[in-house]
This record gives sequence, C-alpha cells and structure tokens, in this order.
Amino acid sequence: MAVTQVIKRSGEVVAFDVSKIVNAIYKAAAAVGGHDRPLTERLAAQVVARLEARSGTPDVEDVQDIVEKVLIDNGHARTAKAYIVYRAQRAALRNARSAPHGSGDDVPYRAMWRALVFNLEHDCLTVAGLNRLIETGNLPQLIAAAEAAYEADVREAVRRILAAREAVRFVFISGPSSSGKTTTTAKIAALLRAADREVVILNVDNYFFDLNLHPRDEHGDYDFETPEALDLQLLNQHLGAIDDGRAFDMPIYDFKLGRRLDRTVSMQVPERAIVLLDTLHGFYDGLSESVPDEIKFHVYLETILQLRDARGEWVRWTDVRLLRRMLRDSVHRNYDPERTLLHWHYVRRGEMKHIIPHVGRAGAVVNGALPYELPILKRHLEHHFSRFIAAWEGDPARADALRRAHRIQALLASLVVAPEDDVPPTSVLREFIGGSAYAVH
Repeated sequence: MAVTQVIKRSGEVVAFDVSKIVNAIYKAAAAVGGHDRPLTERLAAQVVARLEARSGTPDVEDVQDIVEKVLIDNGHARTAKAYIVYRAQRAALRNARSAPHGSGDDVPYRAMWRALVFNLEHDCLTVAGLNRLIETGNLPQLIAAAEAAYEADVREAVRRILAAREAVRFVFISGPSSSGKTTTTAKIAALLRAADREVVILNVDNYFFDLNLHPRDEHGDYDFETPEALDLQLLNQHLGAIDDGRAFDMPIYDFKLGRRLDRTVSMQVPERAIVLLDTLHGFYDGLSESVPDEIKFHVYLETILQLRDARGEWVRWTDVRLLRRMLRDSVHRNYDPERTLLHWHYVRRGEMKHIIPHVGRAGAVVNGALPYELPILKRHLEHHFSRFIAAWEGDPARADALRRAHRIQALLASLVVAPEDDVPPTSVLREFIGGSAYAVH
C-alpha cells in the first residue's frame, strides 16, 4: 500500500514527503564524509518500500526505525551511527524542552549513545549480527571489548566521586533489580581503595523486614520491591550514627529464610571512610533522610542493551534483567524461576515509581549490560519457558507473566547458544551465572 501520510509526534497526520528521508540520510552520510546523492536516493527508496510493506499509517518513529535498519542492512555502519546519534540528540532536546524547569532527565541518553556506537562498531546491534559473531568464533573478542567498556564506565564513576573530594561521605549505587549493583559496588570499592580512600560497604538488603510482616496477594506472593519493605527507621538511625562517628549493630538478613537472623554485626565506620550502599532505592529520600544531601553521591546502574531482535524491535532492558534475576533468585533466594517471573510485575511497579523517575539526580551512570550475555543466559533458562506457557495459557490472572514469557521465549529461540568459558570471573554477568570473583547475594 502506498504511503501517503505520516503521524507526527504530536498526533497530527500530515502528508508523507520522501524528500525528508533523502535529506536525513544525506546529512548523516555527509557528517562522516559521504556525498553520494544517488546512493542516498536508492536507500530512501528502500525505506519507502519497507514502509509500504506494512499496514497502517506509519508514525515518525516508525520511519526513523526503518531508516536505521536500511542503513545497517546495507553496510553503512558509520552513516547509521551518525544518524542514530543525531536522532538521540533531537530526542534529548525535545525532552529538555518539555521537562519542568529544574528537573533532571530520567533517560540516560549519553549511556544509550555509547552503547549504540559500541554495538555498531562491533557488529552486534542485531540478533543476526550477534549470532554471526558466535558462529564465526569471534565471541571472545566481543567479550573482551564489552568488559573493557563496562570497566571504563566504572572508572569514570569513581573519577567523579573522587572529584567531589571531601564532600562525599555516602555513595549510593542504585538501579533497578539485577542491573549488577553487587559487582559494580565491589569494583568501585577496589578503585577507591587504590586511590588511597578508605571504604566501607553497607548492604542495605540487611534492613529488610521479615517476609511475614508483608501483606500477601491472592497468589501468596509478597511485594518487597518498595522502599517501605525496608526498616527505614533503623537504617536512618545507623546512617546517622555513621555520620556522627558512633558504633551500631547491623542486622543480618537471610533471603532463603525470608527473615533477619538473631545475630548482628557490630560496626564502627572510620571518620574519613566513604560508605558505599548497594540498594534499589538510593534515590528514595526517606531511605537516607538522616544525613544531609551535600555529602551524598548517586551512581545509577542500568542494563542498557541496544540490540534489535529478529523482528527489528529493540530488546527490552527489563527482559534482560528478568532473566538475570531468575538465575540469581534460584541460587541465592531459593526461588523457582517461575516464581520470579510471576513476581516481576511488583518489580516493575516499584521501579517505575521509585527508581526510574529519579535517574536525573545521578552523578554518574554505569551501563551494566553486556552485548554478549543473552546467548549465555539462553543456555541456563530457555528450557523453562515452554513449561511456563503451557501452565498459564487461558489463565487471566497470569496474563502479564504470559506475555513476558512468550516474548522472551521468542527472543531466546532466535539466538545461538554461546559458551561461557571466556567470561572472566570479574564480569558482572558472573554475578548471575555463577563463578564471580566477588561475594554475591
């Protein structure tokens, strides 16, 4: 069907103009030294052909998505990179114009750009490209490059912490579930110590209330994804004690038992030490209201996986984290992967309310995603999904989990299984698949 109209971001329907596509591609090509107008017009014609193969009136985002795919599929990686960066810059500008005065940006654009550029340069922006790397024996090189990129993010976060000098007393390593906070916290601690700074790690998970104190839903599941699942009063008392130089007794929480143990750990934090707090809810004001904001620093961690699936859709970051958590929960929390998937709606609700809106307050952003991880996670988890789907089909109470299961099953089915021998013990992925050089929980 011929494309005659396009839907703008405002919702307005306007006439479709192919010259805008030609000009956009030409400008991106010119930015990297290309000035072949006939080639630009041929590429624009491919974009139009793909649009015409679809049903319905496309919107601006549909058109731009297809431009990216056409450039990548035709081998114009440098032009695609320039186009993607330009597109992201325009999106950031629109977001800034529409945001209330003085508010932070809840989308980590710079980290997204870096991930896009990395995946373009390493031919792993698509499932097809990632599969080729595995099948041609080039996975070890991708693993090494991805680990180096993650380490560079961590080093930059530490540089920013140190740049604040004596002002920083508490560093919150925050982010949504299974983004890699434990490994990142350990790495930040090691780099700070190497810079001759004394460090104490405070595991906020120890301040969870016992599970039997939380309400249960109709399926017997607990919602422990909210800040109120933590003993905020006790935590604030202890943070105040640290700030005042007083000793305190830290609780110990056992996730397999779902309760605090009877014993505690006596803590006395040295006056000049930096305290690292690994927590979902570092941005939540009530978590640390007992200490002044000027001595806090926030590091935000997210799985910014820029990968297109076999249908050309972006893989959802939350699906990557869900797979990670399914593995972690089975080892460290005595949960069947099915239970983790059924609980995920609580995770997402808590993230959207208490984490994502506050990303703009972060002093540094670390990308905890690894572009090679899904083919490895497939080895551990793919066999579960047919069981989930068979059990939940036709059950309206499981509709949300069923949609996720179908989507992830299709994604994993499109990937080639990858070996994990070359994943180093210091990798954030080891936090979930096992063999980590750091203590995990």
